[in-house]
Amino acid sequence: MFEELDHSDTSLGELILRRRRYVGLDAEVYELKLGDDFLMSSLFTASEEALGRLGVQHACRNRAGAEGTGADDAKNGGVDVVVGGLGLGYTAAAVLESQAVRSLLVVEYLEPVIEWHRRGMLPVSATLTGDERFRIVSSDFFASAFSEVGFAPSRPGRRFDAVLCDIDHSPDAWLDPANDSLYQVQGLRSLKRHLRPGGVFGLWSNDPPDGNFRGRMATAFAAEWAEPVAFHNPLQNREVTQTVYIGVREAE
Repeated sequence: MFEELDHSDTSLGELILRRRRYVGLDAEVYELKLGDDFLMSSLFTASEEALGRLGVQHACRNRAGAEGTGADDAKNGGVDVVVGGLGLGYTAAAVLESQAVRSLLVVEYLEPVIEWHRRGMLPVSATLTGDERFRIVSSDFFASAFSEVGFAPSRPGRRFDAVLCDIDHSPDAWLDPANDSLYQVQGLRSLKRHLRPGGVFGLWSNDPPDGNFRGRMATAFAAEWAEPVAFHNPLQNREVTQTVYIGVREAE
């Protein structure tokens, strides 16, 4: 009924991958913990998938508008996407659902997570690694956001149509206190440099929409909004609301 699949000591704490079966739900569930933090569960993926789909949707729409084409025609050139944080892989898999995506670069700091997917240990691993558009960079997403090089070390300064982040619990609850700087106005502006004109920044949060963070987003981006994602938690028998934040860079 419960199995620990792997554990590793990392600079952020002990990383644990485990699998359990909930008989009442007839579900096999994968869980990821980092130290005392419960990071994610394959039982609840609605908001992670929404981050991927919304990011691609708005990136395609903005790309099409910038090029004066129809939204469906954006796939002819294709959009290039970065996902910060691989985790169980559901955000990345949602990005790859769209044929409008030309390339997906996933930036993951924790080497064991990369290895789990390369070994096919998780439900969406084969979907990711079997897609020629998918590539992983072992790097620090936060350091890359502040750097001139950016997210693709082999192509310094490369810009993307969408950069989507699913790492911390929320803009005010971090796995590492050093991550806080990204969620301030200057950090958001630094990340924005790595977007193409009209490009989209998307952020996952475990919490309902936060007006204070939206204020910082409004200062850094030409447009911003929050997309609440509500779903039923069968373990607690209640509705839960999480959030996808969207920010759009100015069209130059």
